[in-house]
Amino acid sequence: MDHSPHLFSVIVAAVKAGDTVMEVYSTDFSIDHKSDHSPVTLADKQANEVIISVLKTTEIPFISEESAIPPFEERWHWERFWLVDPLDGTKEFVKRNGEFSINIGLIDHGVPTLGVIYAPVPDLLYFTDGQHAVKLEHARAKVLASKDISTLYQAAITLPVPVVRKEFIVVTSRSHKALQDTNFITDLQSKFGELRMQLLGSSLKLCWLTDGQADMYPRFGTTYEWDTAAGHALVRAVGGELIQTSSGKPIEYNKPDLKNTSFIAYSPSYKQF
Repeated sequence: MDHSPHLFSVIVAAVKAGDTVMEVYSTDFSIDHKSDHSPVTLADKQANEVIISVLKTTEIPFISEESAIPPFEERWHWERFWLVDPLDGTKEFVKRNGEFSINIGLIDHGVPTLGVIYAPVPDLLYFTDGQHAVKLEHARAKVLASKDISTLYQAAITLPVPVVRKEFIVVTSRSHKALQDTNFITDLQSKFGELRMQLLGSSLKLCWLTDGQADMYPRFGTTYEWDTAAGHALVRAVGGELIQTSSGKPIEYNKPDLKNTSFIAYSPSYKQF
């Protein structure tokens, strides 16, 4: 089923959620903590309201990090649903380093198809209809001035961006590190020789796999389905994948427990090294 008609409205929602996030970012905001001790701010909650108000008009069910999660008994039969992280990288938001994003992905029969990631500080937008993936710079003004998706495609950079460097780049989480990450990178060094490790927050790590800035992203710490859905759609659209370390199969969605297992994400450029 073609859900691309929803893509433009979801892009606009992501950008408007970004505006809400930036309004809070400019203030002396307070920080609360969830039961798992992860931080949450007013920006997470207000961005969620903006996005969900749009997703409800699509008549497709949704799961959002900042909304009540429907029980598995209710959602096990969903063929299509949205996965939303209204502020991915809250720790980076709190640190004010700009490395946070708004993530909206669509899962269709278990596969991430539509994906939208908007990073408000660098004003970068990545999106895919499941077939084509693009990157739009100076995105906010272009999105808000557009009336349909075609003008955005015309202004965007087609992904993947060809890689012309010889250096193998591994991108890892700035704020979430696990011993397995270090061990895995050590093994990579023995295979590829010299490589560069880049620390980065939020789903921008997955975006970098699509635009030629990185070749691999290993993640052995905890992530949830809403953390990866939009980025997974983008990576798939350019010929990459997110593979579970336990099974060698792509990450699964709409599980009873919405936690992801450890995974390795790779770009098409990985094959040339």
